[in-house]
Amino acid sequence: MEKYLMAIDAGTGSVRVILFNTLGKELYVAQSEWTHKEDVRYPGSMDFDIVTNIAIITNLIKETITNSRVNPEDILAISTTSMREAIVLYDETGKELWACANVDSRSNNEVSNLYNISDTIESDLYKISGQTFSLAAIPRILWVKNNLPETYDKIKYVTMLNDWITYRLSDVISVEPSNGCTSGLFDIKKRTWDSNIAKNVNLREDIFPIVHESGTVIGQVTKEMSTLTGLSPETLVVAGGGDAQLGCIGAGVINEGDAAVFGGSFWQYEYTTNNVQIDDECRVRINCHAVPNTWQYEAIAFFPGLVMRWFRDSFCEFEKHFQKETGESVYVQMEKRARDVPPGSYGMLATFSDVMNYKSWKHAAPSFLNFQLDSEKFNKVSFYRAIMENAAFVTKGNIELVNDITNTSPESIVFAGGASKSELWCQIVSDVLNKPLRVPVVRESTALGAAICAGVGANVYNNFDDAIAKVIQFEKTYYPIKENNAVYEELYKKWKEIYKKQLELADNDLTEHMWIAPGIK
Repeated sequence: MEKYLMAIDAGTGSVRVILFNTLGKELYVAQSEWTHKEDVRYPGSMDFDIVTNIAIITNLIKETITNSRVNPEDILAISTTSMREAIVLYDETGKELWACANVDSRSNNEVSNLYNISDTIESDLYKISGQTFSLAAIPRILWVKNNLPETYDKIKYVTMLNDWITYRLSDVISVEPSNGCTSGLFDIKKRTWDSNIAKNVNLREDIFPIVHESGTVIGQVTKEMSTLTGLSPETLVVAGGGDAQLGCIGAGVINEGDAAVFGGSFWQYEYTTNNVQIDDECRVRINCHAVPNTWQYEAIAFFPGLVMRWFRDSFCEFEKHFQKETGESVYVQMEKRARDVPPGSYGMLATFSDVMNYKSWKHAAPSFLNFQLDSEKFNKVSFYRAIMENAAFVTKGNIELVNDITNTSPESIVFAGGASKSELWCQIVSDVLNKPLRVPVVRESTALGAAICAGVGANVYNNFDDAIAKVIQFEKTYYPIKENNAVYEELYKKWKEIYKKQLELADNDLTEHMWIAPGIK
């Protein structure tokens, strides 16, 4: 009798429930886009709607079980993954008090107050946690303390979003290191909470739940969740992890020197190491991998996937209509046409995300530059390709940054996530990086990584190495085209200089930053 593993993947722009067999074959996917709205009272806020979103998740689980027609008793285990940095606060009864999504930036005053404690407080904490205040939970919890004191006083636990889903499934509150460390409240090398960090930033030291490594059994599906979803109460609930770390597991990127790029709402570059060294300049974040005794240097590009969604929704009405009639997605239609645009998009440049600077993280106003009033060359299709090329340029800058820290350079890159479904985007990234790009059979490797965690917990696999050997396969390798790389090398140099000027415009309040971390000026 075939057995199954379930993954829940809660991203920034959508949430998915995916059913796999134990050989890593994706059998069914249920997906829903979701949004995280700003509370108009608090500029920069990005609230996470607990009530609405748990209903979405439970409905997707129910849809998966119903439409896949599997026997729920044959689903051995379920695990979770999510956007990092999103946090949930609970009271002593386990009731959720407050939650925010990953790029919530309402806590400017709190970051400023942290800097007033000491000129070196951020870099001092980075040396322990591998995190800055840009995305960490510290300023956000301090914001709750300052603005919602009654809520703060009730806090019993803090977890990350994937841990919240695990809790809802099992009724056990816990965290795992790969996402827990992004709170900024972990000792990165010890892979657990550091109460001294909380003390040094004037946070309570008694709000930290138990830590379980990824792949550890947390409990079983509760009767309540079984009734809501159709899951069996015998199904194991297993600790999962952060989206990029589980994406690495699902792409086989767990050994020293392995590197990957994940193309989703954000694009993350991950470089794996067994001997973590802190960057004295605090330029990139350092995370626990979801594999024990392993870490990752990470550099992030903001919003490539969300930029594509914006472009689709803003300019592709005809393509949407054609999609309804034919079933061919807007993205597939646009890619077919974008292949006819030459590398470099006739010299046009898009500027969205900047290369990562973790200690002073900000992005210029979104822009398209150097286009002319020539509709045959500069039109919807060439703008679309320029967006693709911008994502590749940011990724190139991020890889160069990590190379400078590690004094190494990966021989090849694993490319996964939604963007890796695009053959054109794969080739562009390979051409810009001038490196081979390996694409796994299962593009959505984050969900597969969660399924692998579930399988490790259920003893389907002996360990992560065993799981990867059994389920990870690569579909295609893209190799850089010399002529294209030559074009991109010249354009990349211009892109870097132009971005500096664009950032100056935003810094001088002549344009508006696409995103800026709390407390940064």
